[in-house]
Amino acid sequence: MEYKVAPQVNKDHYHFMKYNNKFTWMNFWYQTMYVLKFHPKNVLEIGPGNKVVTDFLRKEGVSVTTLDVDTRLEPDVVGSVDNLPLKDKSFDVVLCSEVLEHLPFDLFQKSLMEIKRVAKKNVVLCLPNAGAVFLLSWKLPLLKYNAVFFKLPFFWKRHKFNGEHYWETGKKGFQVSAIKKELGLAGFKILKVKVFHDDPAHCFFILEV
Repeated sequence: MEYKVAPQVNKDHYHFMKYNNKFTWMNFWYQTMYVLKFHPKNVLEIGPGNKVVTDFLRKEGVSVTTLDVDTRLEPDVVGSVDNLPLKDKSFDVVLCSEVLEHLPFDLFQKSLMEIKRVAKKNVVLCLPNAGAVFLLSWKLPLLKYNAVFFKLPFFWKRHKFNGEHYWETGKKGFQVSAIKKELGLAGFKILKVKVFHDDPAHCFFILEV
């Protein structure tokens, strides 16, 4: 499939009431939490979207450089993840959330290598995660909130390009195991793979360079 580096959505796509449901807000929280766990001085955020995470990190004293192909989002650097116009080992942490699925999977390995090149220490990668969700949650007085969570991947479904996503984890050919293999080939050490019960549509890969 032919691929051209170009914005896929209008700036209005990130309008609060259209884009920010409660699961999206939890995703913002998890992105921020994982980045801050590494205590970085500087961070590259690839695909800042509406810059909610950017603002959270900056308020915590982190120097954040944003990068995107869409000039309308006013990123600090204009560029594509598969060809980053940045120096080697420029950032303590690279955050790349909901970006790589917007490129054909043929460019996945190249993009991973570019991310690894500019990262000094760690990478927080988040990808869409398709599947059926089974959740039981409860809260009793004086006890913590509890949840039992299970997700069944759509391993039998083939993904069809929908104008934005070329592929999604959890679908046929793109199981989490396949993504982990690609990360290993790129030279990453996988510290954690996590799907959260209150953000089931995403899968986090916490990586070390």
